[in-house]
Amino acid sequence: MLGDGPEVAQPWGTEHWCWQAAAKSKGSCSNRAQTLLGPMAGEAPKERGLENKVAPQDDSGLQDSVFSSETDNSLYFTYSGKSNTLEVQDLSYQVDMASQVPWFQQLAHFKMPWTSHKDSCELGIQNLSFKVRSGQMLAIIGSSGCGRASLLDVITGRDYGGKIKSGQIRINGQPSTPQLVRKCVAHVRQHDQLLPNLTVRETLAFVAQLRLPRTFSQAQRDKTVDSVIAELRLRQCADTRVGNVYVRGVSGGERRRVSIAVQLLWNPGILILDEPTSGLDSFTAHNLVKTLSRLARGNRLVLISIHQPRSDIFRLFDLVLLMTSGTTIYLGAAQHMVQYFTAAGYPCPRYSNPADFYVDLTSIDRRSKEQEAATKEKAQSLAALFQEKVHGSDDFLWRAESRQQGVCTCVESLASPRDTSPLQTPTKLPGPLQQFAILIRRQLSNDFRDLPTLLIHGAEACLMSLIIGFLYYGHGAIKLSLADTAALLFMIGALVPFNVILDVIAKCHSERALLYYELEDGLYTAGPYFFAKILGELPEHCVYIFIYGMPIYWLANLRPGPEPFLLHFLLVWLVVFCCRTMALATAALLPTFHMSSFFGNALYNSFYLTGGFMVSLDNLWTVPAWISKVSFLRWCFEGLMQIQFGGHAYHMASGNFTISIPGDMILSTMGLDSYPLYAIYFIIIGICGGFVVLYYVSLRFIKQKSSQDW
Repeated sequence: MLGDGPEVAQPWGTEHWCWQAAAKSKGSCSNRAQTLLGPMAGEAPKERGLENKVAPQDDSGLQDSVFSSETDNSLYFTYSGKSNTLEVQDLSYQVDMASQVPWFQQLAHFKMPWTSHKDSCELGIQNLSFKVRSGQMLAIIGSSGCGRASLLDVITGRDYGGKIKSGQIRINGQPSTPQLVRKCVAHVRQHDQLLPNLTVRETLAFVAQLRLPRTFSQAQRDKTVDSVIAELRLRQCADTRVGNVYVRGVSGGERRRVSIAVQLLWNPGILILDEPTSGLDSFTAHNLVKTLSRLARGNRLVLISIHQPRSDIFRLFDLVLLMTSGTTIYLGAAQHMVQYFTAAGYPCPRYSNPADFYVDLTSIDRRSKEQEAATKEKAQSLAALFQEKVHGSDDFLWRAESRQQGVCTCVESLASPRDTSPLQTPTKLPGPLQQFAILIRRQLSNDFRDLPTLLIHGAEACLMSLIIGFLYYGHGAIKLSLADTAALLFMIGALVPFNVILDVIAKCHSERALLYYELEDGLYTAGPYFFAKILGELPEHCVYIFIYGMPIYWLANLRPGPEPFLLHFLLVWLVVFCCRTMALATAALLPTFHMSSFFGNALYNSFYLTGGFMVSLDNLWTVPAWISKVSFLRWCFEGLMQIQFGGHAYHMASGNFTISIPGDMILSTMGLDSYPLYAIYFIIIGICGGFVVLYYVSLRFIKQKSSQDW
């Protein structure tokens, strides 16, 4: 990709010949500098017609390859379906600013979440209209707060906290519905949400299994993945981990391309991207937008929002929508933008980037009330001027009058359908069982690739086990005192769950944004993910308990024999699994990591204090007594005591005498014989089942947004 020499122009079909015909009729550029800087200086239209589609040439006839790192302009993955049209008609969208503040932040400011805030509503979009067709790339530019995010939210059906006041959105002539959007539109978010420990090829392979029809063979899925990898120029990193902030992997630009590839796998006709160049260096951003331009030439409709593109990126756009305060300032071809504003009395200075200059020109300056009023008045006058210019136009585009004969034909050629065959008959996607199998394999692959975390957890369990074991080691034939044995058994069941809570909650919140986006895109449903999450963590859970439980039991010289050991191990396994499900439910129920960890720790501490060791169960007053009935630590402690002392005499030394005390008497004195041992197992299983149900209900009915999306 890099260092392959100067880029050679490739024929682009009808569009290419239109631009060449216009060039021949109007004359060639005088020199390389004028060609590069001409559109920024507001020169004659004859020199601007070639900028968007023909690379500038120097005196020797070679193209300028300063920004060209991809010499291959061929298409590997074209859209073969019917041409698509996205039309926004007279859209006005109202945003409730108060609803954008999460309920927990409102409570932090002593405001009730259900209180209405009528004065907080404002129009995010006002009387917006445009029409885009397959083969075109529309870039939405403007300053912060201009309405780009609101527009994408409305188009993709994610208008949270807002309301459409008037107008409508039509896709292929039909009113937009969530089902139609999910069928035709792919949405690439601003933030990449990918599993870090999978390679690029594995990430796409799992998505292909979930998103492609079940009738596809494995060879067809592999071919589709290879085609998308080739299309997005990911061959050199196909077998590299995706990575994230903490795991080293592919570069930022390659990670953004992987996010696009995930959406491109099911071959959508409409591709919408929210700030695709955010966080990328200028060179990587240019290559990424160049890739999007190539995808648009593959008979796709590409819509991107971008803040202020630099000049070489600006030249790649087919159409530009310049917005401010939710209104349209300009909508038309990118190469005609300078001509339009020059005619309106705002020529772009020489050597300036048109995108930068005109975004600054239309921005609202809020440093003072006088400047805000003046800039608002100027923006409103420019918006009114544009509405006057495009009045009566069917696609709401401004066209340069001097180029109507040459350029308009090219625009229409892009809009003409390339394939008028009907859409293919809808095929069934993988069912719940297949989704479960794919998700559990994906989770196991991602988790067991994270060797540092696994080793840390294993070392933590081993170290804790050895510390506790050696603390009670060395008594030989002398039994531990009754108080020491009770403390040891309570500690065995109480220490490990405390560490599990924070680990599980942190992991769930790190995956929460990915889960939310995949559920929103219909990649799978909550049921298969729920079972994959519960069962996928069992191998790690079993190994963890085995490493923790084995050394303690034998070092502390607890009751010998295989049967007591197996009963002891099973009870510890159940109580730690119960704590794990409690952490899962807490993480899914509450919106932020801090709230989940606080609530999980508070719940655990209440179970800890009512576990029967700190205070005798008989001495608890009403509320703690009821809490103790659902405390898995209380039932674990009671079960471990019954395994150790039930039906077994305890010999206590007192001076020169040895007193034999029946174990059942000890249990009765401590109030730990309320239920038989087998019932304790069923009680813990019941508590665990309650947390499992709460976890599923939270996944099913609570949107699993990450903290940055609330």
